[in-house]
Amino acid sequence: QVQLVESGGGLVRPGGSLRLSCAASGFDFGANVMSWYRQTPGKEREWVATITSTGSTLNYAGSVKGRFTVFRDNAKNVMYLQMDSLKSEDTGTYICHRGGTTAWGRGTQVNVSS
Repeated sequence: QVQLVESGGGLVRPGGSLRLSCAASGFDFGANVMSWYRQTPGKEREWVATITSTGSTLNYAGSVKGRFTVFRDNAKNVMYLQMDSLKSEDTGTYICHRGGTTAWGRGTQVNVSS
């Protein structure tokens, strides 16, 4: 059974940092492209970042490039999203996705507010 479980969200002030985790199980994690998305009420789900299976290629949405870093530990079956210089518009539910499938996590909530 494929499972993706996010954690690490919380309340942070603008300019602060958070590190999110996505723990994967039930499939060959190290062979899969993985991505982060975020969801805000009333808006469509927004792609944030993608990392290839080996971590050799990273891609970011323009709105987070230079502030967020996606990386992974294939030995631990975990993908991470390091979020720095957070802005209020980064608020949302952050969800991980297994590339090329319908496998999504339930998300972890990030609130950026003073």
